[in-house]
Amino acid sequence: MTAERLNRSHGTEAPLARGDAPKPVLRESRIWSKEVIEDIQLKAQLGRYRMQGFSTHRRVPNFDDLTFVPCTLSRVPLEGYRERCETRTVLGGRFAKKPIELKLPITIAGMSYGALNKTAKTALGMAATRLGISTTTGDGGMLWEERQASHLMVYQVLPSRYGFNPDHLKMADAIEIVIGQGAKPGTGGVLLGSKVSEVIANQRTLPVGVDQRSPVRHPDFIGPDDLQIKIEELREATNWEKPIYVKLGASRVSDDVKLAIKAKADVIVLDGMEGATGASPDVLLDHTGIPTMSALMEAVRALDDLHVLGEVQLIVSGGIKNGVDAAKALALGADAVSIGTAALIALNCNAPLFIEDYHRLGVEPGTCHHCHTGRCPVGITTQDPELESRLKLDEAADRVFNFVQSMAMEMQMFARACGKSDVHHLEAEDMRALTLEASMITGIPLAGTETALTPDTIAARVVKALDDRARKHPNGKARH
Repeated sequence: MTAERLNRSHGTEAPLARGDAPKPVLRESRIWSKEVIEDIQLKAQLGRYRMQGFSTHRRVPNFDDLTFVPCTLSRVPLEGYRERCETRTVLGGRFAKKPIELKLPITIAGMSYGALNKTAKTALGMAATRLGISTTTGDGGMLWEERQASHLMVYQVLPSRYGFNPDHLKMADAIEIVIGQGAKPGTGGVLLGSKVSEVIANQRTLPVGVDQRSPVRHPDFIGPDDLQIKIEELREATNWEKPIYVKLGASRVSDDVKLAIKAKADVIVLDGMEGATGASPDVLLDHTGIPTMSALMEAVRALDDLHVLGEVQLIVSGGIKNGVDAAKALALGADAVSIGTAALIALNCNAPLFIEDYHRLGVEPGTCHHCHTGRCPVGITTQDPELESRLKLDEAADRVFNFVQSMAMEMQMFARACGKSDVHHLEAEDMRALTLEASMITGIPLAGTETALTPDTIAARVVKALDDRARKHPNGKARH
């Protein structure tokens, strides 16, 4: 091949000098990508795994893979401005004397006072009260200001027992026993020393400025039989009034849900892989757990297997972004959803404010995941008084209120469009799958077909085709 032809074949314009090799095409390795190389080189300097806040960066099968099929000629929709669509939700009526009644099928997820500061926690409580929904404590116990702001509060019982107080337990409206969380199932919580201020240290009985790593196992029970004893103990402590939730990080979902039901939980809280955290090794976020939509389907089947579907309520969390996700979760069998990251974003997480502080962290607004550092530019995940002052309490509560209101309106809009007078009447039949994965996971027909692409339905279609052929050709000979 001449130099001129070599030149043309590699897209260069200047002719190659005699003896020069052609310029190679630059290709990035699919295995050793720039991200992988950067990760290895950073770990070579640190000598440990990387830490971050927020949630997984992976794309997993999710609610966006489903679409609603509203009423047209074959169904009758409801008028959006004239016909009521109910959102009332009751949780915990299985054994509790005083179930929780929510105006919306939405709750604020457990986020600790420590991961968040006082202003953020109080703003969430204020918004929840105006909305008629519940908020949840978190690792580190109850913040008194949040309790005062929250009409309905769920008190978490975690393995660490940091800040645990029996008197606060009795002040709550429901109790949530935390077995795990979706962002990092099978591991304990982390609060780095930069956020362990004197106030937080006193709250948790810890030394100031020292990394806090919560245990992963409860100190007074291990397995499901012990859990039943713990649930009965908490019922006795609260006079059998408070619903008992069990929160599970989505992992071995079917077995875990069945065991929690056997232990006499009133409500199951299921936290999927897309759930976020204030601090975690990043490999856990991307490589542990089951995606929320997939976990929801397993949980619903487990409830149905034990004939308690509707009797034991199911709350799902992990990556719930809006009323669209919430409506789809209800259609698939959830009784309510729980939001954490979406509520923080409504507070102003990742907002394009105080840009110079994002740059000091090496990120841009919209890409920040440095909750663990305590240097939150917008004053949410920090204990620094100067940074916290950037979060204005009343304005922050207004933003969360507005966002959740928009979620409720979106849920009602889909329900009305599908001819339902209650958001809880949404069902899987109101949707179609847009991907093969979503169809196989949910059992919902792929758009454009009448059959769900699950292993059972595929096998049934094959068997039917073989039977039809055998009936048409009993001699085993095809007709031409």
